[in-house]
Amino acid sequence: MYPDRVVSGMRPTGALHLGHYHGALKNWVRLQSELPCLFFVADWHALTTHYDDPSLIETSTWDMLIDWLAAGVDPSQATLFIQSKVPEHAELHLLLSMATPLGWLERVPTYKDQQEKLADRDLATYGFLGYPLLQAADVLIYRASQVPVGDDQVPHIEMMREIARRFNHLYGKEKGFEEKAQEAVKKLGSKRAKLYNELRTEFQQQGSEDALGQAKAMLDDAQNLSMIDRERLFGFLEGSRKLILSEPQALLTEASRLPGLDGQKMSKSYGNAIALREDKDVLSKKVRTMPTDPARVRRTDPGDPDKCPVWQFHVVYSDDATRQWVSKGCRSAGIGCLECKQPVIDAIVKEQEPMHERAQQYLDDPSLVRAIVADGCDHARKLAQDTMRDVREAMGLSYS
Repeated sequence: MYPDRVVSGMRPTGALHLGHYHGALKNWVRLQSELPCLFFVADWHALTTHYDDPSLIETSTWDMLIDWLAAGVDPSQATLFIQSKVPEHAELHLLLSMATPLGWLERVPTYKDQQEKLADRDLATYGFLGYPLLQAADVLIYRASQVPVGDDQVPHIEMMREIARRFNHLYGKEKGFEEKAQEAVKKLGSKRAKLYNELRTEFQQQGSEDALGQAKAMLDDAQNLSMIDRERLFGFLEGSRKLILSEPQALLTEASRLPGLDGQKMSKSYGNAIALREDKDVLSKKVRTMPTDPARVRRTDPGDPDKCPVWQFHVVYSDDATRQWVSKGCRSAGIGCLECKQPVIDAIVKEQEPMHERAQQYLDDPSLVRAIVADGCDHARKLAQDTMRDVREAMGLSYS
């Protein structure tokens, strides 16, 4: 019913690094030439964990947008905008919150995980509890068909789908609803399917609330139904519905294979990151001082690439011939660690050269970035307003 569309966003919490590039931005650059894409700065989301110190959000927002452009995100192919400049996100978040069960928010895996990781922050706020619902509004408002995510974010997409299904169950209907509902009836088994159809007919033709109650109780007891089939059958009991919000699909992206300089996950807070637009001398120094296999105390000691963080950079940046040279030279002590690191330095410098070039025009004239964002916000708002018009009408809020 709605065209394919990709939506994704990032929180502006600091300078982007190579982990962001290999984990997300390279994928964005590829997707923008395949499907209509909307990429947004999730500044409201940054407030869910940094509400007590928002001073860095504005600076980080503009820096991150320049990083996106430097990485190759093309404003002539993709829509770039700032979340808070499209207030319809907040309106849909509010309206969805009216019908979203509290338990759905509390069961999101990252909720407790983030509370534990950020134990130094007071996260006992509605904003933090409700951020997955705001995240759902960010996607559902554009009727996105696909959301690029890693494995850890799949539960968030599942929740978005459940929220869309619940909204459509309460206020609308999905495309092909009747056919899908008929298929779901068959999954009840012949005995229950027959009873379901009889109770549905009794309710729809005679208005029997007793029949409706019996049918709902039967569906609650049906263990073999998926959540979506159960929602369909509840809706089918009471008639047909209209599709208002699309259910997005998770577009699984390959996790970044690039670790931090110390072998842990690359993170600014760990102090082990290489910035997306790193100064060449700083980059060289960072790689040269990377830890290597502890067994190589002296130049003449053989090593094991599998125990060395530098090897993971070779996996990402080096060709087969270089990797063979490194593996053989390390194991035989034929090359030293500084020799091993040089091809990595050269490859990252080469990768970042066009990024520095693309970024420079925006650093020289910041108004260019603001113009791109203004155009992007206008386009995003038009799409968001179309959805909100339908949502308001469905919820009885389109007063004339």
